[in-house]
This record gives sequence, C-alpha cells and structure tokens, in this order.
Amino acid sequence: MIQDSIIADPSLAAEGNRKIDWAAQHCPVLNTIAKEQLADGSLRGRKVSVTVHLEAKTAYLAVLLHEAGAEVTVTGSNPLSTQDSVSAALVERGIRVFATHDPSDEDFERYIHLSLETEPDLLLDDGAELVGRLITDHPDLIDKVEGATETTTTGILKVKAMTGEGVLPFPVLGINDARMKHLFDNRYGTGHSSIVSLLANTNLFLSGQVVVVMGFGWVSRGLAKYAAGFGARVVVCEPDPVKLLEAHAEGYEVMNSMQAAEVGDFFLTGTGNLRVLRREHFDRMKSGAILANAGHYDHEFDVAALRQMAVAEREVRENVTEYELEDGRRLHVIARGRLLNSGAGDGHPVEIMDLTFALHALGIHHLAGHAGDFERGIQPLPSEIDEQVARIKLQTMGVEPETLTEEQIRYQQSWR
Repeated sequence: MIQDSIIADPSLAAEGNRKIDWAAQHCPVLNTIAKEQLADGSLRGRKVSVTVHLEAKTAYLAVLLHEAGAEVTVTGSNPLSTQDSVSAALVERGIRVFATHDPSDEDFERYIHLSLETEPDLLLDDGAELVGRLITDHPDLIDKVEGATETTTTGILKVKAMTGEGVLPFPVLGINDARMKHLFDNRYGTGHSSIVSLLANTNLFLSGQVVVVMGFGWVSRGLAKYAAGFGARVVVCEPDPVKLLEAHAEGYEVMNSMQAAEVGDFFLTGTGNLRVLRREHFDRMKSGAILANAGHYDHEFDVAALRQMAVAEREVRENVTEYELEDGRRLHVIARGRLLNSGAGDGHPVEIMDLTFALHALGIHHLAGHAGDFERGIQPLPSEIDEQVARIKLQTMGVEPETLTEEQIRYQQSWR
C-alpha cells in the first residue's frame, strides 16, 4: 500500500496556490510545451517521481505533468528549500507529496525512500538523490524504471561515476549539460538569486567589499558576474589554471585560497566539491567575514570544523549563524551552509527555471516514448530538445533567429 502524502500543514494551501499561479504566469515556454506536446497522452498513467527544490516553480512543473496524465510524486532535494505552503497546494491539486521544511535527517531520507516505493516509471532527479538510493537500497524496483533526467552538476558527476562502474541500468538524460540549462540556470540563475539572497539576509552593502568566489565553473562565473555588478571587488580561487587565467582575463583578481582568506569580506562557494574552505582558511579570516554556499551540498565549506573551533554560536539574524572563535573573531554562515539561494530565498528567477523545467518536461516526455532508444547510463539530452526550448523562448519574445542562405550553408560544408 502506498503511503499517503506527508506535509506540514494542509491549511497553507491557499498561500501555496498563489505562489504557483504567479510562477505559471511567467513560464511561457512550459505553457507552450504543455499545450503542444505534453497533452499527447504519452504520460497518461505513467508514474513520475520528482525530487527538486520544492518551491513554486518546481510545483508548477509537477502540476503540468499531473495535468498531462502522469501519477506524480514530489519530494524535496534540500531540507531548507521545501516550502510548506507549496507542498500543501500540490496535495490539494491531487499530487502526492512527501516533504516538510527543515525535516530531520531521518525524515529527509524517509521521504525520498517513500517516493521510490511508489514504483515510478520515470525519475526527475536533482543531485542523483533518487537514482543513487534506488540502486543502493531498492534493487527490486530498478527494472520498473525506464529512465531519468538529472538537473545538477553534482548529480551529473555521480551519474557518470555510476555509469563508469556499470551499475546504472537505465538511461539518465543529463539536463545540466544542455546549453539551455548550464548557460542560463547555472550562470545567470544562480548568480542573480544568490546575490539577491546574500543581500536580503545580511542587509549589508556589497559595493567596495571583497567577495571571494571559490571556483570558476558556470555557477561561480555567475556569482562573480553579479557580485561585480553590485560593485564588489571580486577575487576568484580555482584549481584549473586555464579557468583561473580566464577569470583574470574577465577582470577579476585571482589568488590562492590561503591568500584570499585573509582579505575576503564575503566568501561564496559554488564548486560541486567538498571542504574547499577549511579550518586553515577560517584561521586566517578577518572578523565579520560572511560565508555562503551556492553549491549543491552543505559540505562545500567545513561547517563542522567551524563549529568545533567556536566558543559560542548564535543566530544573529534569520538564516545567519554567528560563530565566535577563541581569539574573539566572529565568522557568519548563511543558511547553515546549505544552498544560499533556495535555503534562504525563493531560488532562481521564474523565467530561468521556465527554461530548465522545459528541458525536464521534454526529457521526461521523450523518455516516456523513446527510453529504449538510449543506451543505459548517462546520456546527453537530444540536441533538438535543447534547440526547441531556445526557439520557443525566442518566439515568446517575438524574435526570429537568422536563417542561413543556401550559399552560406554550402560554404560551411565545403573545405574548398
């Protein structure tokens, strides 16, 4: 017997519905896809488990899949980003939800396992939370799954490792590697929403301050871009020498992280790796420094080590924890080191997630009819889907891309 929904407070549904309806007004690409493709019956009766940051944009994607005939189950991919009002609204609309804001570690695990126990045909994943636990803990359900989509850099790394080990028995479409995802969501979405959250949660002035950005992948490029846009002096730390030179060419200061630890006022991590800021960095930081994470997991900087170093810990503002060190310095952490933009904010702008979730919707729709066309393991999203999302977005803007002439096409195809 499948467990009924687990949410915090059904009475919050009206507030959640307002949030979802607002998102729906600003998702022209998803709305176009829902009318033109999702409604073709391919998803009717299919069980889809969704694990993404559970807020209004995610909820709207779930609603469209539900309206296309899928049996949708939703749970959150990050404990702090789940919004209880949105969960309540989804349940009111007939969608199964296992999610509460800031659950215990045990409950967070339980919700994901309950989502898998619905025996899904298709998985819409974030950080390989569903895929990883399916393979590890639910081998009896693997044959039921036809395929999955994966949204994050961290999840792609995990799925590639699973593919390399030969343990992934179905195709996973790497949404994060699609151009319409990482060029927009990772860079502009994360950059915009993280800096907005940083300012909202601290009420501090960024202009003239030193913002140390760890990494220079697409996420960190966005962090650097938007911090600089607010007038910050941006310092980039990156192990890849080519990327570090690229950061220099973009006009940012580049340093080793040990040097940067001594000068930073704000530290932003977005690497997809773990403990890029550690005890030895904390030892060098100036009093008042603020640490925030835009990467997937809360181990990008070592909060546990900081807690061990502290002689006192207190919440100085909502979502801001102060750690007082033995020498009197005070370091501040936003959202307990979890995702800055969704754990202490509303996540990416709606228009950005319209693009990312359009890729997911079309990816799930494509797998529903063509999963057998793919080899098992990590697979690229078909390029025509990537291009389709771009063209739909341009159409909603009233813009038509250039068309190559026959002469130009022949010129590109000839070596003579």
